[in-house]
Amino acid sequence: MQSIAENDLGTPPSLSTVQVTLQIDGCEITVPAGTSLMRAAALADLKIPKLCATDQLEAFGSCRLCLVQIEGVKGFPAACTTPVAAGMKVSTQNAELARLRRGVMELYISDHPLDCLTCPANGHCELQDMAGAVGLREVRYGYAGANHLDAAKDESNPYFTFDPAKCIVCSRCVRACDEQQGTFALTIAGRGFQSVVAPSQGDPFMDSECVSCGACVQACPTATLSEKSLIDKGQAEHSVVTTCAYCGVGCSFRAEMRGEELVRMVPNKDGHANHGHSCVKGRFAMGYATHPDRIMKPMIRASINDPWQEVSWEVAIGHAASELRRIQSQYGRDSIGGITSSRCTNEETYLVQKLVRAGFGNNNVDTCARVCHSPTGYGLKQTLGESAGTQTFDSVMASDVIVVIGANPTDAHPVFASQMKRRLRQGAKLIIADPRRIDLVRTPHIEADYHLALRPGTNVALINSLAHVVVREGLVKEEFVRARCEIESFEKWRSFVAEERNSPEAMAAVTGIPAEAVRGAARMYATAGNGAIYYGLGVTEHSQGSTMVMGIANLAMATGNVGREGVGVNPLRGQNNVQGSCDMGSFPHEFPGYRHVSDDAVRARFEALWKVKLLAEPGLRIPNMFEAALDGGFKGLYIEGEDIAQSDPNTQHVTASLTAMECIIVQDLFLNETAKYAHVFLPGSSFLEKDGTFTNAERRISPVRRVTLPKSGYADWEITQLLANALGLEMKYAHPSEIMDEIAALTPTFTGVSFAKLDRLGSIQWPCNDQHPEGTPTMHVDTFVRGKGRFLVTEYVPTTEKVNVRYPLILTTGRILSQYNVGAQTRRTENVMWHDEDRLELHPHDAEERGVQEGDWVGVQSRAGETVLRAQITDRVQPGVVYTTFHFPESGANVITTENSDWATNCPEYKVTAVQVTRVTQPSAWQRRHSEFDRRQQALLDQAVHAGAGEGVGEPAG
Repeated sequence: MQSIAENDLGTPPSLSTVQVTLQIDGCEITVPAGTSLMRAAALADLKIPKLCATDQLEAFGSCRLCLVQIEGVKGFPAACTTPVAAGMKVSTQNAELARLRRGVMELYISDHPLDCLTCPANGHCELQDMAGAVGLREVRYGYAGANHLDAAKDESNPYFTFDPAKCIVCSRCVRACDEQQGTFALTIAGRGFQSVVAPSQGDPFMDSECVSCGACVQACPTATLSEKSLIDKGQAEHSVVTTCAYCGVGCSFRAEMRGEELVRMVPNKDGHANHGHSCVKGRFAMGYATHPDRIMKPMIRASINDPWQEVSWEVAIGHAASELRRIQSQYGRDSIGGITSSRCTNEETYLVQKLVRAGFGNNNVDTCARVCHSPTGYGLKQTLGESAGTQTFDSVMASDVIVVIGANPTDAHPVFASQMKRRLRQGAKLIIADPRRIDLVRTPHIEADYHLALRPGTNVALINSLAHVVVREGLVKEEFVRARCEIESFEKWRSFVAEERNSPEAMAAVTGIPAEAVRGAARMYATAGNGAIYYGLGVTEHSQGSTMVMGIANLAMATGNVGREGVGVNPLRGQNNVQGSCDMGSFPHEFPGYRHVSDDAVRARFEALWKVKLLAEPGLRIPNMFEAALDGGFKGLYIEGEDIAQSDPNTQHVTASLTAMECIIVQDLFLNETAKYAHVFLPGSSFLEKDGTFTNAERRISPVRRVTLPKSGYADWEITQLLANALGLEMKYAHPSEIMDEIAALTPTFTGVSFAKLDRLGSIQWPCNDQHPEGTPTMHVDTFVRGKGRFLVTEYVPTTEKVNVRYPLILTTGRILSQYNVGAQTRRTENVMWHDEDRLELHPHDAEERGVQEGDWVGVQSRAGETVLRAQITDRVQPGVVYTTFHFPESGANVITTENSDWATNCPEYKVTAVQVTRVTQPSAWQRRHSEFDRRQQALLDQAVHAGAGEGVGEPAG
């Protein structure tokens, strides 16, 4: 538990290694050269009044409240914009400075409402604080003249208000939007007394380019920009630092609380992944945690056609355990399995895979990473030796060329995208490979040097043609390769990519990219100095996803772009703990730490600690579970925090498999699409209700700390422990810290990790062990994890999912800023004001051919199925390509995706589906069936009756 206020030193730190000594108010102070007088004073605990200054933004010098006096210097310079100098003697307090500051403050207050007692900022208003600090006791100017006190409020944004009557035009909000977020949505319109803050061209916030990241609200020193939750609930009385449960950036937040009630989420300035920045989801979209749809009591039923029965925890856990044992007795040991979640903590995920291996007695455990980044794990392990990215997010600030492949950072990883944009504005070059024109291609003050708009499904052809240029034009970093890589594998790879069939000219007919653009991009990356590659699901979710990951690693090694700041191979993980769920042993063939179950020595270590014999054969992957269910051999499934009925491809195949099972146990917050097929529902806990850790896309292990009690009685790790004990697998953890201690004892990359160390350091990037006791920011610095880097031949094999006369278009899928994954959380927040349905993006040429207008309903038919979406006509997509998101279950985006998958990992090929699009006037047959099924399941939930003993139902047992 922490205090609310964060210490603000006024201006950002200087990175200089040169030290300068000066005197401030008679105190001798030594600070780095380039430090402002304001920051130097603050470091010595000397307070200089300020309004326009904050250590999150560059100094601006507009408020004139921080004036100081310097011996030998005329006038009164601003402390925020004046750098220190050796021998300087500075006075921050004297009679003349006090007179000047009071005069400035008097002018501010003369055009400001005096409603402090009822103002939402009362108690944390910097204007109020500074009026006291300068000793203001009267305002001589009165209110009879011109003022802004009647300016109308802008209430259009669902999360914050804009009250221009309270604005002091300090420009902090404008600068935060420019410097931190990089959207440039705000400006100061007018001159002199007419100056006002204006979104876009004076539009309401909701109609402007504002992305509601909250940076302006955070920067505002008054109540001009205020969270509506703060207005409604009042000031918080304590805060707890925790980690966001949305995307893979892993932002650190201070959850500000009034008792058990969350007032607001404030980005933590000390957060190592976000440095005090945030996005609309992490900052504001928390309403799902208390949404009325949330289920708080355990439920059971015999059939999915029966009403749910609310029961006690003891009954629910006992019933679940009994059913699992019955199924194994009837159908065999391998007839049940479990699926872990990338939204749960490392500790919870670890317990689920332990339950499956040691409790179920098989290795039938898998995770949602199967359908997103499993090719990353495989491809990077084969080439570099470790199944994770190589850098920190901060590393991008040292990049000279940034390559973005199959990723849309501004929508899917917005806080990191803001940092990337900052580096691009400083002059780094940008290469984008994406079939769609993502925002980064052209955004304020940024334009990609190359946009390689390849055809979906041709990634490997593109990476081979880029490598061809590097090899044939002598751009290989021979010294690096000879010292760091397997020469035999390199020579084999070099001979392969040098073949003329891999040239940009030969591949142009395949990729659709002009050869000269490919050659220019290859030269830029190879000769830049520091070249960094960032990639997303547009790389992995293909039939050659693993091949492409290996191709990216090949290119990085060949150009020497591994093992230092500013370079690397960087997968942008989609969910908050995708990396962690893989680290924790969620795949059926690997224990925690990516060690194969067939390794006798590794298995012996787990057997000794778990006190049970473990299987040496890999278990079933998720697609294998589905097939086995349809074949009659797989009958029971424990699912913690995943919605496979919405997220996995070929929805009709998935739901048929779920229907074939006899006991599905879903542990979640809501009755999601999968839970509608369940027989046991165990109400889970949100990230606000638990302790543990998440691991983000940069291998950063960050603390998740409980800010409120679990609303259903138990945290998720406790529920898994209850089930394990009911099945006869003893678990006696008292706290998640004990689970992490066990993880550290069994996992070499986590050996040095503990909750105590996380509390001390804030976060840790694995490997954390005796060699790296405080973690490893950059991987593969002197040598690769596997010893020598290995090049692998990446033959381009066209996908079998091809267009033809019947299905002439290619559908690809992705995400949007305001929604998250299957939307279970964000659909239950005000974020639906930005995006309330999935739409189909269609190029104007393809729309005209089909007589489709903006907003028309269109049928989208594939070999797997058909759904209906509303058309959005845009040239962001190229002719022959259509695009949609998958955040709303009724859209049925995955009804039309096929079971085509990556050759190595079974990761589905979401990014390439051949479809036809036609105008229609009614929902598809699947959507009508889904609507009826959903209505029926909701009715069965509403009919839930107590089967337990009245008053104690839903409370912790015993």
